[in-house]
Amino acid sequence: MNSNAFRMPAAALLATGAVALLTAPPALATGGGPTGHEGKAGAVVLRADLDVALLNTVHVPLKTELNEVSAPETAAKTALTVTLDGVEGGNAVSVLRADVANSKATADDRRAEAEANLVNAKVYVPGLPLLSLIEVEKVSSKAVCEAGRNPEASANALGAVTVFGKKVTLSVGGPTKVEVPKVGTVTLELSGTRTTSATAAAAALRLKVSVNPLDLNVAQVDGEIVLAEAHCETPKAPGPDPAAKSDVKPQAVAPAVAGTTAPAASRANLAETGGGFLTPYAVGGGVLLLGAGAGALVVARRGRAS
Repeated sequence: MNSNAFRMPAAALLATGAVALLTAPPALATGGGPTGHEGKAGAVVLRADLDVALLNTVHVPLKTELNEVSAPETAAKTALTVTLDGVEGGNAVSVLRADVANSKATADDRRAEAEANLVNAKVYVPGLPLLSLIEVEKVSSKAVCEAGRNPEASANALGAVTVFGKKVTLSVGGPTKVEVPKVGTVTLELSGTRTTSATAAAAALRLKVSVNPLDLNVAQVDGEIVLAEAHCETPKAPGPDPAAKSDVKPQAVAPAVAGTTAPAASRANLAETGGGFLTPYAVGGGVLLLGAGAGALVVARRGRAS
């Protein structure tokens, strides 16, 4: 009686364990994909890259920017001075004065934009503190790079332009050259823009300078000055998700009957539903467990018959 009561639950437990092993669901793989990143934008009101030669043949570089910004940023200074060794007795040299001088740059994952503006601006070079190199009424530039659209760039010089105190008319067909005896030469290029499939850049005015002041210990000034410059780069689109969530569902497998073979179609279905290298071991273990349960039932019945 006691042995019969023990063997019956044991057989049922083994059979239940075999079914649970065969029907355990596979693990699901999940993961997040990459996202797009922000575009880039920048602007500067004035950029100067000059070589200042002194009377004693010493050369002093003058590299400076006014209101240079990178997104996201804004600036609105209206004056720029620099100090150069050996020039004006070590005093500050005025480079630019303006009523308005501002720059702005913004960028996110959809749009990048930059702009620069100058109003009533006067630019000076070392050695000519009283005579402005150039005076402009208004210059501006803008660059816009938006995802899914072609980049755009624009530059404008509005109103009067004066070089060394002389009013000049700028040409859109090429550079304008202004020469002043015993002072020097300035070449102006108007409204330069450039775009590609992903970038845009603009400069309202670009000046090539070559002057010989022979004053305040300055013998020669050569180089380039850029007014109102803006540039941008289009935000990159997000890439595809390489680890998208799997849509695999658990598959129940019917217990195999000893001495039979699964049809070819059934074997193909097992392969398509994600059978891995552990599947044969799981099936074999279930068959053994079912066999052990059947043996326990036979022993139990013989016990009752005796």
